[in-house]
Amino acid sequence: MDRKNHWDGVYASKKPNEVSWYQTRLEKSLELIHATGVDKNAGIIDLGGGASTLVDDLLAAGYTNLTVLDIAPAAIKTARARLGARANEVTWLEADVTRVRLPEQGYDVWHDRAVFHFLTDAEDRRRYVSAVDRAVKPGGHVIVATFGPHGPLQCSGLDIARYTPEQLYGEFGGNYALQRSITENHVTPSGKHQEFIYCYCRKR
Repeated sequence: MDRKNHWDGVYASKKPNEVSWYQTRLEKSLELIHATGVDKNAGIIDLGGGASTLVDDLLAAGYTNLTVLDIAPAAIKTARARLGARANEVTWLEADVTRVRLPEQGYDVWHDRAVFHFLTDAEDRRRYVSAVDRAVKPGGHVIVATFGPHGPLQCSGLDIARYTPEQLYGEFGGNYALQRSITENHVTPSGKHQEFIYCYCRKR
């Protein structure tokens, strides 16, 4: 499967508020990012952030060193258009997280809402964790959200992997210390309920 073409097609064919994972405001993500206590100039990267409004809220809160990575050019284009001139305050990376080489120890906070659960191949998950290992500073913060054990089996026509908080944390190994986990009942734009779990870890 060509991931880039798949996701570009999804974002090109649907409005941002029509995709199942859409939230007007990513309350749980913002809560956990604020809970890290990092300075407003800390390096924050949002994986799969594409058309998400998280970057808008982080800019509004005064964070100044933001990176958004997404595999889909159409998603990034949507976010940049929405932000207008403020888009120039953000670093945009069009890339596959399992293939990209990110700056070594370049980020204080790694945030991912709903990329990791699409990595059903063990080698892709290993590459993802290696990217986290390289890119996050010692003592840095890693926030990852996936479908929980009662979540759907597929999303956007693709199989996904569901996790308990313990299973998700277990993917990252002993270099990380679990700080907190949250379960969220996400209501999709079509009114369906989806279980998400969030794990917040610190790099040792």
